[in-house]
Amino acid sequence: MNDNIQNQNKTSSIQVITRAAKILRTLREHPKGLSLSQIAKEVDLARSTVQRIVAALEQENLVAAASATSGFRLGPEIARLAGAVHSDLREELRPFLIQLSNMINETVDLSILDNGKVLFVDQIIAAHPLQATSQPGASFPLHCTANGKAILASLPITEVENLLPEQLKRYTDKTITNRDELIKELETVRKEGVAFSREEHIEGICAVGAVVVDRLGNRSAVSIPLPSTRFYGNEVKLITGLINTCQSINSHFE
Repeated sequence: MNDNIQNQNKTSSIQVITRAAKILRTLREHPKGLSLSQIAKEVDLARSTVQRIVAALEQENLVAAASATSGFRLGPEIARLAGAVHSDLREELRPFLIQLSNMINETVDLSILDNGKVLFVDQIIAAHPLQATSQPGASFPLHCTANGKAILASLPITEVENLLPEQLKRYTDKTITNRDELIKELETVRKEGVAFSREEHIEGICAVGAVVVDRLGNRSAVSIPLPSTRFYGNEVKLITGLINTCQSINSHFE
C-alpha cells in the first residue's frame, strides 16, 4: 500500500515538473508575455492548474509579471541559469572560434536568442585597425543581423511570427522592414545554411552567420562581422570558413 502511494506521489511530482517545463518553453516563445488563459490554451491545461504552477514558478523568480496589469514572461532567474550554460558553451566552442578567426583573419562572434533579441556571449577579435566589435552581453535586433537571421531561419515559422512584428524597425536604408519579405529571405537562408547582413543594421558593416546546435538542441549562431570594404569580394572565403567551422562544431556535439 505504501509503495503504491509513493509511486503515485513520484508520478505526480514528475508530471508537475513536466508541466512547468512546458510552460517555461511556451513563455520562451512569447517574450512579450502571455496571460494565464493564453498559457493554458498553449499548453492544453486547465487554467487553475496553470495558475498554481505559475504561482510556484513566480516564487522562484523563474517567471515574472510581463506588465503592471497582466500576463507573465520568463523571470530573472532564467537569465542567471542561462548564464551558467553560456559560460560552459563559451569554453567548449572557443577553440573553434579561435581557429576560424585565425583562418580568415577576422573577428568571430558567438551569440544566442535571448528575449526576442540576439545576445552576444563571446567574441574573438582579429588584429585589424578597422574592426566590427560588440561586447559580450550586448544585444542586437534579429531581423537585420546575420546571426539574428541565422537563428530565425532555424525556428518554426510560427515562432518567427511571434518574435517579430509585421513592421520591422529600420536601421539603415538597406534594412528589411516588412516581415513577409524577411520570411522569404529566411527560406533562402534555410536552403543555403548561411545568413547575411549587408549594411542592414549599421552602415559600413556587413556580416555572415550560421547556426550550430548543441547536445540539448539549443541553437547558437557563429558570425563574422567586418567592415564592408573587406566583405564585398571575399564572401566565398568567409562562407567556406564559416560553414566548415559550424560543421566541425555540430560533429563535436554529436
